[in-house]
Amino acid sequence: MPITMDDRITITDLINSHGHLTDRGDFDGLAALFTDDVVYDVSALGGGTLIGLAAAREAGLALGDANPVAHHVTNIVLRETADGTVNALSKGFGVMADGSTGSVTYEDTVERTAAGWRITHRIVRARRRPLQQD
Repeated sequence: MPITMDDRITITDLINSHGHLTDRGDFDGLAALFTDDVVYDVSALGGGTLIGLAAAREAGLALGDANPVAHHVTNIVLRETADGTVNALSKGFGVMADGSTGSVTYEDTVERTAAGWRITHRIVRARRRPLQQD
């Protein structure tokens, strides 16, 4: 079944909501965005591949004050696949407490579940050099 405009809005809201939840430390709220068994790959940032919401929550808590004070996402591009999932590509940047910033690319797989659209797989790729493929 093709994704509708409502689906696109819902998926975009999922991606946009991540920063709001994370920045206020609402890691339990991430259950509204990700599946319980999400694969969350932050290898490019030195965090390895986290399996499940509990692992993602623990990693965020372990970072403590090393977390960005603000996560921002932009340039969301959604592509429907033949199996009904959606590949979402977006840009993100984080602002640290000292004012420094960093840039990433998010590669998400989003699936329609019984609870609605959820991210099942996320790869976070660090952007450290200009004019380089992710």
